[in-house]
Amino acid sequence: MLSIGAVLAFLHDDFPEVTISKIRFLEAEGLVEPRRTPSGYRKFSPADVERLAYVLRMQRDHYLPLRVIREHLDAIERGESPPALPGSADARPGPLEEADRELTASAEAATGVRLGRAELLAAAEAGEAELVEWESYGLVASGPDGGYDGEALQVARLVAELGRYGLEPRHLRAMKAAADREIALVDQVVAPLRRHRNPQTRAHAEATARELATLSVRLHAAMVQAGLKTRP
Repeated sequence: MLSIGAVLAFLHDDFPEVTISKIRFLEAEGLVEPRRTPSGYRKFSPADVERLAYVLRMQRDHYLPLRVIREHLDAIERGESPPALPGSADARPGPLEEADRELTASAEAATGVRLGRAELLAAAEAGEAELVEWESYGLVASGPDGGYDGEALQVARLVAELGRYGLEPRHLRAMKAAADREIALVDQVVAPLRRHRNPQTRAHAEATARELATLSVRLHAAMVQAGLKTRP
């Protein structure tokens, strides 16, 4: 059984970018479940280390989201072959499929996640200067306690990914403005329901807001897909 520091040292040659915060984040996401000593220290088995290496390899080499990696791991545990890895660029999903994938990943990330600044940076694979710039443009915001929730994590990951294509935060101001307008539209629909005394009606308001948000994102993706098809 290895401590988290020993696991970090073991993985360093193949994954020099991995950090203790990254390992803790993958544990929080349920991708690895080390044992705990009575005093609360993590202890990783060889199987845990192998599982961590698999997750890191799938992220680095195949850019798989954690949801898909979890499906691979579940298949392996059942004694089945994991799903086929993405092939050529032509086989990649289109904008609508990507939007659905991101929405699912966002919902997963939002569930009970609370990250510190260092953990967010590790999960988004970004630097402090990048996060400061994202925050200055209102793309990412911390909560009252200084922590970051699952939605902030998902936004940070997407902003970082867009940055790899040369899109800087200043280029994303239009997206932020469009999102703010969509939020206002959704709020017009659900605000009366949220003010209702009946708890079931208020719960329906939250479900309606999620559904409208999903439809809004899918509409945006469909419009982008249609617009790209008209380009020569």
